[in-house]
Amino acid sequence: MTIVYTLVARGSVVLAEFSGVQTNASAIARQILEKMAGDSDMNVSYSQDRYIFHVKRNDGLTVLCMAADVSGRRIPFAFLEDIHQRFVRTYGRAVLSAPAYGMNDEFSRVLSQQMEYYSNDPNADKINRLKGVMSQVRTVMIQNIDEVLERGDRLEILVDKTATMHNKTLRFKKQSRRYRNAIWWRNVKLMFALIFLLLVLVYVVVAFACNGLTLHSCLA
Repeated sequence: MTIVYTLVARGSVVLAEFSGVQTNASAIARQILEKMAGDSDMNVSYSQDRYIFHVKRNDGLTVLCMAADVSGRRIPFAFLEDIHQRFVRTYGRAVLSAPAYGMNDEFSRVLSQQMEYYSNDPNADKINRLKGVMSQVRTVMIQNIDEVLERGDRLEILVDKTATMHNKTLRFKKQSRRYRNAIWWRNVKLMFALIFLLLVLVYVVVAFACNGLTLHSCLA
């Protein structure tokens, strides 16, 4: 068993803990909690002989485990992340006001089970590696989303320009239609004027031929 001790604490108040072997891990863990009082969120490790204390602190909740140095860091911190998520999911805001060892009776069994799993089950490391791959995929997806958003900004600008061009086209069409109508009316007026002048000219010629404006000689 590579992970031999675990605790969950709020500040220096231990809410749950479990030890798989008889060690002084509990006393050392409390020294670490006191040393970390007031510190911000962190992931840190402390060496002690052949063991290493791994600590994950997030949102005021500290999860600590003691593991053999041969276990490295990847599996212990995957274990700490798992415990943190399970604890928050199980107790929610109750962790903010729970007394010392308020969750120990129930959650110590969870600590024991997960310590056994991460210490001995080879799938634990596979799952952690898969989480790493998924994290990389998520990073790529976020980058892709950012690129899409940037393209979206450019598309929005393009749409604005297209809308402006469309409005200008509509105004040009209206102006062209009014211009064509004006030309048509001008041509109509010019045609009527030419017809009128032609009729007047014909009348003058006929009147001259008929010896008077009354056309008396032609009508007699």
